[in-house]
Amino acid sequence: MAENVIVLGIDPGSVVTGFGVVALENGRMRAVSSGITRVSSERPLSERLQHIHSEVIRQIEAHHPDMVAVEDLFYAKNVKSVLKLGHARGVILLAAAQSGLPVHEYAPRAVKQSVVGSGAASKDQVASMVSRLLGLEQGTLEADEADALAVAVCHIHRMSGAPVR
Repeated sequence: MAENVIVLGIDPGSVVTGFGVVALENGRMRAVSSGITRVSSERPLSERLQHIHSEVIRQIEAHHPDMVAVEDLFYAKNVKSVLKLGHARGVILLAAAQSGLPVHEYAPRAVKQSVVGSGAASKDQVASMVSRLLGLEQGTLEADEADALAVAVCHIHRMSGAPVR
């Protein structure tokens, strides 16, 4: 594994998508950038997807990650919501592929297990642990932003196969 790597983690959504850029430098993780992009649910799906695609490209151009880690689909009762989430993931995967970046996908339970130690962890537990691992102030991350950082941290943990400080 490379000693230094930058991972763009993404928590996909058709209305709110979270981004988190985490660098691994000499065995230490640090948050480079994080945030969300929000698009009105009133806009047509095609416009929302174009917005998400543009934002992923913008994040890639701004941070030059070595790879992208994306949260996989979860199963919900509302089939329409899952389909829209699938479309959002599709444009995210397309943006990464267009940029020549490898993509790694992780189930929500795997992300929680890697970051918190329990696949059934709550969103608050994930946000708290991400803040601790990355030295961020507690309570400052939005849920989708924390989830995106968690996906990046999960990938770094999986890549390294060793404890990361």
